[in-house]
Amino acid sequence: MDSTKTAYATVEAYLAGQTAEVQEILNHIRAIVKEEAPQATEKISYGMPGYALHGALVYFAAFKKHIGFYPTGKGMAAFMEELSPHYKVSKGTVQFPLGQPIPYDLIRRIVKFRVQENLELAKLKSAQKKK
Repeated sequence: MDSTKTAYATVEAYLAGQTAEVQEILNHIRAIVKEEAPQATEKISYGMPGYALHGALVYFAAFKKHIGFYPTGKGMAAFMEELSPHYKVSKGTVQFPLGQPIPYDLIRRIVKFRVQENLELAKLKSAQKKK
């Protein structure tokens, strides 16, 4: 199902609106985010599941032929060499084609990177406020 055509109030509703195959993939990505960023806030943002931890962390969405993964910040740039030979990428998104293996280990490493990036930025902001 193309997630851009329906407004969802919760991540659970978003997931329930997908096919069983896509639900399995999205639930796995969701579990990775929750494991690597247990303090992150989960919400629907921009019409898709999103996570925030001291700012935007990652988003993901289901489309007709792919799963879109949106690692904000430097999440794309840091992993571009691994992503670009295998997937359609742009500055802020990567498309994982349905029907092909989803690189869950790579997604986990990207989420870990984003968590560390956001925690470091939060630490810098906190130190600047104390001055």
